[in-house]
Amino acid sequence: MALEINDATFAAEVLETKGLVLVDFWGSHCRPCLALAPTIQQLSDEYAGRIKVCKANVEENMNSAGMYGISSIPALLLFRDGNVIDQILGNVPKTRIQQMMDAAL
Repeated sequence: MALEINDATFAAEVLETKGLVLVDFWGSHCRPCLALAPTIQQLSDEYAGRIKVCKANVEENMNSAGMYGISSIPALLLFRDGNVIDQILGNVPKTRIQQMMDAAL
């Protein structure tokens, strides 16, 4: 299951984590975000132990979203050791997200 994070936990859960972390920046009023949510949960389960998957609601956590210039959601940012190494914008097929994640492993 994807970990819900917020501005207070972002640094500890994402920036200070060694290894790979996928952050799904989403919003509760965003239909593409809601459509992508089941895919994010599936990926969280499938990549458990290899890539930490987190969700950050931009409506409630503007500081975290602002640090990365998130102006369009859903936005998936892939971090390695606290640094963004790749990103995907929009509701894309699961296979596209898997390609990004597999390339980072």
